[in-house]
Amino acid sequence: MNTSKSNLIGLDEKKSKQLAEKLNLLLANYSIFYQNTRGYHWNIKGDKFFELHVKFEELYNDLLLKIDEIAERILTLGHTPNHRYSDYQSLSGVKESNEVSDGKTAVADIVKSFQTIITLQRQLLSLSADADDEGTNALMSDYIREQEKLIWMYSAFLNSSK
Repeated sequence: MNTSKSNLIGLDEKKSKQLAEKLNLLLANYSIFYQNTRGYHWNIKGDKFFELHVKFEELYNDLLLKIDEIAERILTLGHTPNHRYSDYQSLSGVKESNEVSDGKTAVADIVKSFQTIITLQRQLLSLSADADDEGTNALMSDYIREQEKLIWMYSAFLNSSK
């Protein structure tokens, strides 16, 4: 007999809590990544300014949407999303960047941030599959597919600017 309790969307409460904790960790990483990317957008200089300025703005706008989706997923699971930058800084594997005006350095930092985030999202895929949480699973799967392509594209930029 199954004695575990379910939340409002029919998922096991304990597994939902684990998912929410991992999603809060992901939220912290996205939030630091977002602010770093805004800084790259604001401070970029050099011969690739026009190209990168636009790309960084596209990226930070996309990151902002994902931040909101992740926070809302945490709420859907019946938990509270963290919102304090002090928490984000202590939890995040993506670290706050210094002022970066060099495009190649900024793009390399972006690739590294995506690698950190994709690793977390793959962990969430495992947790969400175990919890039969199709909502979180689909979200992570979509993010990973999109971000793997971005890593390829940003890496191609880095290789072409050697």
